[in-house]
Amino acid sequence: MSRLLVAFLILPAFAQLPGGPWHTDLSKHSVPFADLVPSGAARDGIPSIDAPKFVTPADASAWLAGDQPVLAASLNGHARAYPIQILIWHLIVNDQIGGAPVLVTLSALCNSAAVYSRNINGSTYLFSFSGLVRNSNLVLYDRQTESLWQQLTGDAIAGSLTNSQLTRLNSAIVPFRVFLETYPNGKVLSRDTGFRRAYGRNPYSKFLSSGQILFPVSLPGPLPFPSTDPIVVVEAKGATRAYSASLLAGHPALADRLAGTPFVIFSSHSMLDPLDAPVIANSRHTLAAAAFSPILNGRTLTFYKHHGIFFDKQTHTRWNLLGHATSGPLAGKHLEFFPYIISDAFAWLAFYPDTPVMRPIGPGIPTAGEYIWPLSDADLPPSSRAAWPPPSSPATMPPQ
Repeated sequence: MSRLLVAFLILPAFAQLPGGPWHTDLSKHSVPFADLVPSGAARDGIPSIDAPKFVTPADASAWLAGDQPVLAASLNGHARAYPIQILIWHLIVNDQIGGAPVLVTLSALCNSAAVYSRNINGSTYLFSFSGLVRNSNLVLYDRQTESLWQQLTGDAIAGSLTNSQLTRLNSAIVPFRVFLETYPNGKVLSRDTGFRRAYGRNPYSKFLSSGQILFPVSLPGPLPFPSTDPIVVVEAKGATRAYSASLLAGHPALADRLAGTPFVIFSSHSMLDPLDAPVIANSRHTLAAAAFSPILNGRTLTFYKHHGIFFDKQTHTRWNLLGHATSGPLAGKHLEFFPYIISDAFAWLAFYPDTPVMRPIGPGIPTAGEYIWPLSDADLPPSSRAAWPPPSSPATMPPQ
């Protein structure tokens, strides 16, 4: 077959991606191209940070309040905090932590953040904003092959790297004060990004304040709880389970088992919601949570929260939201992260609709919870039916 004919056959596939020209091998893909929706922002229209600069926590305190959220990550003895007030303007940071190439991501449309390794099959990649979304979740592309990647799941969905998987690294969104307490010598992403942006303001406030989902989402039916409520999803041995924000509000040190493996979820409402008010400092407080293994040095600890502070019942050591012991007999120790991720319910369940979701049984009942999802539509009382599907009017990402 001639090269001219091969090019002719490939051209229609390239034409299926908006925001071209693309150099993506679209003969390989794992999702229908129709699922890829233009965000209204051009490819690279939301610029990634490729040469991040950092300041000390003390310097960052001049513009970053203690209750503002940061995405915290620690690797090879080096700790980094990425303020969400910066990430919402860039969504992607190509960085290195302790010499390891990392990809820091935020999908503001569904309130999910994740840190991944940029090493794939022995090669290191750089990532950018594709201008596309799927299930109202950010789609990235790598600059080497221009393969497309799903932010929430970390898998390549189109291009030569299709079905490759990014390795998710431990991270947590916590109030800045928690990072400062845990890593006083850590580094904080600087506002000196090379771009002029209104850091500290939320460009999404008028888009997300209504609680509506901006782009089409594929779910098997309406959710029996608000679809934009955050859920904490834990994973073990191929199994997943989600916990609703309303359940965690009543159980701030929730202990459970998944696939026979124990874990605990620490949660708090001491952090500002960066996607609420136009000025983040004026926002309401929202859920901050992280999951950990309760096993330390071969002993399983049990936890409780008292006056906003986490303690273990065995030694009454004080713990923080990053799983570090800050005072008491175990001071200086830390819990290992249990695999988890947080997102708005609609996004995770669009990709993994079979994930069981736990909700509170009822007020005043101490039992942790019961499954509320998956349920058939017929099982739902009319008052519980979410507005579904989202409005069909065109939506766009906010201007950057």
